[in-house]
Order: sequence, then C-alpha cells, then structure tokens
Amino acid sequence: MKRRQLLRVTLGLGALGIFAGLPPAVASLHWARRAMLGFGTTLSLQAGHEDAALLEHALDAAVQALRRIEGQMSLFDPDSALSRLNRDGLLHAPPAELAEVLEIAHNVSRDNDGAFDVTVQPLWLAFAAAQRAGRLPSRQEVLSARARVDWRALQVSPHLVRFDTPGMAATLNGIAQGYAADRVRAVLASHGVRHALVDAGEFAPLGSNPEARRWTLGIADPHEEHALIARLLTDGRCVATSADNLTFFSADHLHHHIFDPHTGYSPTGLSAVTVVADSGALADALTKVFFVAGPSQARAIAHRWNVDALWVDKAGRWEATPGLRIERASDPPARG
Repeated sequence: MKRRQLLRVTLGLGALGIFAGLPPAVASLHWARRAMLGFGTTLSLQAGHEDAALLEHALDAAVQALRRIEGQMSLFDPDSALSRLNRDGLLHAPPAELAEVLEIAHNVSRDNDGAFDVTVQPLWLAFAAAQRAGRLPSRQEVLSARARVDWRALQVSPHLVRFDTPGMAATLNGIAQGYAADRVRAVLASHGVRHALVDAGEFAPLGSNPEARRWTLGIADPHEEHALIARLLTDGRCVATSADNLTFFSADHLHHHIFDPHTGYSPTGLSAVTVVADSGALADALTKVFFVAGPSQARAIAHRWNVDALWVDKAGRWEATPGLRIERASDPPARG
C-alpha cells in the first residue's frame, strides 16, 4: 500500500502555480473527493464543478470505470480477465479495455526493443517464491523464467488473446494504473468536469486545484523515507513514477519489481523515474523503459517519445529534462 507515496499532492505553495493562462478562481465551485483501495494501493479522485449533484454523478461514473478496469486487469482477483488469461493461456472475447491496453503495451515493447514487456510475470513469480524461502532465485531459476518472457508471443485481437508459449503469464502492473488514469479523466471530462485530479495509481490532472493553481505533486526521494527531492507543477499531462524502494527482493534494492526482460534481473543504474506524458498509460510504461536504458540514455528516450522525465540514480543524484517545471524540495516556495 506504499506505492503512491512516490508522488504526493502538495498545496499552498505561494505563487508557484500562478502563471499566464490559468483559469479564473475556482473557489466558488463545489469540491468532492473519493478515496478507495485498488490495484494494491490507495487511490483517490478530487474534482470540482458548479453543480454539486452533477459532480456526484460524475464521480460515481468515474469510480465505476476505475473498478471495471481494475476488475479486468487485477492479479489479486482470480476471476479477473487477466487472471483467467494467465491460468488458461488464452482468453476468448477479451474486454475491449483489456485488449486496448495490451495493444498499447505491444506498441511500447515494439518501439523499445522489448525493454517494456508485460509478460515478465514469470520472473516476478520466481523472485517472489525465492523470497518466501528466504533467498534469491538461482541463476537457473531466473533463466527458466526468462525463457517464458517474450511480448511477441502474446497474441492480441478483439476476439482472442493467447500465449504462444506454455507457462507464460502477464502482469499489467506496469501500465494498468496509467491507463486507468486516462480513462477516469475522460469519464470526468465527459460529464463536464473541468477541474480534477485523478490518482488511479498514476496521476492525471484537469484544470486547477481548489486554490485556483496548477496541481502540484511532490516527488519522493527513494533514498530517504518521507523526504521529497522536488515539487512538480503539472501542465495538464499525466504523471507516472516507478522506484526500487517499495517492492524489492533484496535489502540493497538491487533486486526489485522492475525487470530487464533481456536479462531477467533488475536494472542497476536507477532508483526512481518520473515520466510526464500526454497519456498516462504511456507515462507508466515508459518509466520501465527508462529503468532498463539507464541514466546515460534517459535524455535520448525522452526526446524519442516527446515526453519529459526526472530520474534518480543509485547514488541519489537526479536530473530532469528542461520541459518540467520543478522546484527543488530544499528550496523555499516561490514568492510573488
């Protein structure tokens, strides 16, 4: 339940969020919030609208969409579409949203030489089983699991999803939350909501916060619990973060939940990555691509995908692309 501590909503930052083009003050709007558990973490929706009844209806629809997507893509639910695919090796008439997110995953895998791969679940299972036994998996166990990882052997169509290799399994934990953020934001917008922050495991902002400022997120320091390394002023794009310090298999964080599909082990260069992109699903998936590529290739990946990013290496040093509006957490808030 700690994953969303990587990004935190921060308010009251003086003039940090006051820039040309901001909408008028939204203090007169009705604001409401929904909090829930989902995707193995804490989720929340905040939104404002002139009509309180319409706002409640919009939030109801957003929660329904979030629950529907989680119900399709959860590994915790044995009856989810994803669990049935992993159990049976095929899934007839897949839900449209599941097929869509798998197509997005395929596109990212294809264009990054498989650096992002939803079929890494056998590696997760191998490391988790070894952890329960108080050890790391052997080289042979990793190789055996790695032999069942290949995004190209996952066939996806509107009518059928299937694995071409026995023993394969998929996880959408690296993309489903970002996809859910996209869909939930679209639901809110379709109901006329213009100001909201969706936390579906990754963030999707709309308009302004209740203080009539840009939504601002604090990026957690992966090397120091409860500390921030920077504040990120959102610009309407989605924000996703992955780090090595919350789900790991060794105390030194060298073995964690992000795997390099080519080696079967965790990448060794980075501790955390935050990606800002037009799509939450893309931002979510690309955090893993940045991890696999390492710090030396981070700027090139950001340029190739037309996204912005902030990355932290194993020594705690961080860099960011110039398209991000950020403030170091050690600096005082900006003053007007």
